[in-house]
Amino acid sequence: MNLFKSSIVALACASLFACNSTPKIIATERDGSANISEAQAMARSSVVSEVNYQLSFNLTGESHFSAITKVDFNLSSNKEPLTLDLNQATISKLTINGKGIYPNYNDAYISINSQLLSNGKNTIEVEYSREHSTNGEGLHRFVDPVDDKVYLYSHFEPAAAQQMFAVFDQPDLKATYQITVNAPKDWSVISTMRESNIEEQADSNLWTFPVTPKLSPYNFSMHAGPYHIWEDNSGKYPMRLFARQSVAEQVTAEDWFTYTKQGLTFFDDYFGIDYPFKKYDQLLVPDFLYGAMENAGAITFAENRFMYKDTMTAAQRQRLAGVIMHEMAHQWFGDLVTMKWWNGLWLNESFASFMGTLATSEATEFSHAWRTFYATGKQSAYRQDSLVTTHPIEVPVPTSMNAFDNIDAITYSKGASTLKQLRHLLGEDTFQLGVQQYLTKYSYQNATLDDFIGSLSQASNRDLSQWTQDWLYQAGVNTLKAEYSCANDRVSEFALIQTAPSDALPTLREQRVQVALFDATRYSIHQGPKVAVTYKGERTEVPELIGSHCPNLVYPNFEDWGYVKVELDERSFETAKQQLSKVSDPLLRSMLWQSMWDSVSDGKTSLKQYINVALVNAPLEKDYTILGQVIGNLKQAQYYLDSMAPNHKAYAVKVGKALTQMSLRMAMEHRDNADFQRRWFDAYVSLASSQHALDHLADLLEGNATITGLNISQDLRWKIIIKLNQYDYPQSGLIAIEEKHRDLSDSGQKSAIAAEVIRPQARSKRQWLHTIENDTDMPFSKLRVAMNYLYPSEQKLLSAATAEQRLANIAEVDKKGPVFMRAYNRRLIPTACTNANIAAINQVLDTETGLSKMTRRALLETRQKEQRCVKISEMLTH
Repeated sequence: MNLFKSSIVALACASLFACNSTPKIIATERDGSANISEAQAMARSSVVSEVNYQLSFNLTGESHFSAITKVDFNLSSNKEPLTLDLNQATISKLTINGKGIYPNYNDAYISINSQLLSNGKNTIEVEYSREHSTNGEGLHRFVDPVDDKVYLYSHFEPAAAQQMFAVFDQPDLKATYQITVNAPKDWSVISTMRESNIEEQADSNLWTFPVTPKLSPYNFSMHAGPYHIWEDNSGKYPMRLFARQSVAEQVTAEDWFTYTKQGLTFFDDYFGIDYPFKKYDQLLVPDFLYGAMENAGAITFAENRFMYKDTMTAAQRQRLAGVIMHEMAHQWFGDLVTMKWWNGLWLNESFASFMGTLATSEATEFSHAWRTFYATGKQSAYRQDSLVTTHPIEVPVPTSMNAFDNIDAITYSKGASTLKQLRHLLGEDTFQLGVQQYLTKYSYQNATLDDFIGSLSQASNRDLSQWTQDWLYQAGVNTLKAEYSCANDRVSEFALIQTAPSDALPTLREQRVQVALFDATRYSIHQGPKVAVTYKGERTEVPELIGSHCPNLVYPNFEDWGYVKVELDERSFETAKQQLSKVSDPLLRSMLWQSMWDSVSDGKTSLKQYINVALVNAPLEKDYTILGQVIGNLKQAQYYLDSMAPNHKAYAVKVGKALTQMSLRMAMEHRDNADFQRRWFDAYVSLASSQHALDHLADLLEGNATITGLNISQDLRWKIIIKLNQYDYPQSGLIAIEEKHRDLSDSGQKSAIAAEVIRPQARSKRQWLHTIENDTDMPFSKLRVAMNYLYPSEQKLLSAATAEQRLANIAEVDKKGPVFMRAYNRRLIPTACTNANIAAINQVLDTETGLSKMTRRALLETRQKEQRCVKISEMLTH
């Protein structure tokens, strides 16, 4: 995942998005980094096969661990040197085919003289020690601040298994793993398989595990520590749940087991293949880099996203169910069948996103899961696909360090939407049959996109080559609009008009959608005719609708079959704006809300219009999912207004006051509905900025005021404290320090950092920025918190004070690598909603030619978002 220098032949393509083949890559000797190019990986897998690992670990809880890796493999040719990956270890012994060798080792991989290897079976044994990781990769070590207990977990994607053991660290060298682990007596050890024996030693226990099925290195895992354990054997497969002891009371194990059982039953049936890993373990772990990871049989989840100090809301429970289903789908699609190289990672994630949502909607209480997907994931995909950095779903990945360069909402949600559309195009049963045939044919193997599409083509008896070209190898999101005319109150002409986003992205696609007509009355909106249409090209006539009553509202992607941005015709837009609350269909209402927000983002409607509609209609919204969507857009509106100040300061203050008053009023009115009350109260805290609102929050914190039905939990206490510190409320710094002493938990300590960092004090900001850019001792998880809270949108002047410094330092900071830069780029590239800031970003883009692809992309996206903010600001004055 660091920059890797390889010899790559330039693509001979007319444009960036016209390529649909893997680039021709010439394999060269590795350059000493931990990364490997696709060509080098393919060269290695062309001669290496039948890999088996025997791994022995000695864990003490201290900062280092020691281990032995024994790897058996077949070699078809020993004419070229071979490398074995092992990152930042101290090797004490290396044996090759029984002969002791002084290691030719560069801290990234062991180079093995081909003369020491045989055609046929070989054995390499490495004894070594290594420091535990603290950045969420490799074998991560965490010390609980509450009780000083030590917890370990592994995370290997995309290529970090080498940070724990010697390995051919690439997905197409699947292998079996047999491990033994010596660990403290009060520890549990968890891996892909359930342990076969635990032998008591004098001061430790020796855990032995059976041989695993064949897995790619990034799908294997090992976790250890004094975890609290819940067990449930009521289903077809034994289930366990693990969490740190100090946070165990925050875990609602029944929910986890309920959703897990529902998912396993659903997927066994849908895939037609029994769950392949026999037992189902799930672990809540601290400092995790992502939401969750699909390690075969031992899935890890981020504590901070799935653990709460209050009763879970409906949204939190749905999110839990959805992520459980997503990672579970990976057990088949990703673990059982794995992509050959990292260009196939999108298919893993897209398919898991699609299947996770399908399972959540059909197997759990959250039957509205697709509506949530539309309002959240799909909107993220539309936004990402509309940026200058958009990319095809399938893209070349030159090296392992580039594996995550294009992992974004296009990878997850656009891909999932595309698969959903393909399911409509082929038919549900045909799609399912193709998936089953694919999984059966390639079980415990690696496969490619062509293999997947081939299985669907065979099942449907349809050539999908053009579909694949248009949807997977071309970037951008199309727009769909209904064009119709009426005579004598009847539709006389009706067509769907498809447009491409730009001349650079000209592709027009084929897909199947539903078109629905609606009539509006004073009190309601009634659905009229609805037809399914497969459209393609610029214009598709819809003769079935001719003669229908002339509608007040037309929606050309009814029930959200298609991946396409809808542009409402003028009459429909006015109907939606005036009668939004009268639309009874919740998905349609959600889509109409979104159309109005899109018109703001696209610069076609003033932000004032959206806010005015929201102030009238948001309090009337009775659907929990839509309410979350609307509040999210209102928070973005407030962000724009904060960013625009002082240009629109008076208006921003007025809107802020109106939004906070509305949020508080609705939180008080929903005293009998905890989910709605929490959603509105969270909005109140987030939007609060006036003295009156801050005074009220301080009173709630101290118990001098109450809201009937609302429990001010520890999580809410910290949200309020952080908000008070954001505005330097009197004594707020002291309040945060006192709360830190009361709440010794990891989440409490990180919240205390957030409260300190967010304070509007220039000297403190500079000190924290220096810490972020230069401190190598502070755990990355805490640095990431500091990055997230350093410059909130309304602290424009404080951000401006270091903006030049941040841009000047970005090339040096970029050397810290992708894990660090993913967090840094998200929050610390300067934003100001000004043309001057756009010019400053342009200067960096023009002069810093050596930036990583990830950071250059982040600068381009920030510039475009700044341009959008300026345009929205300018429209406020019209």
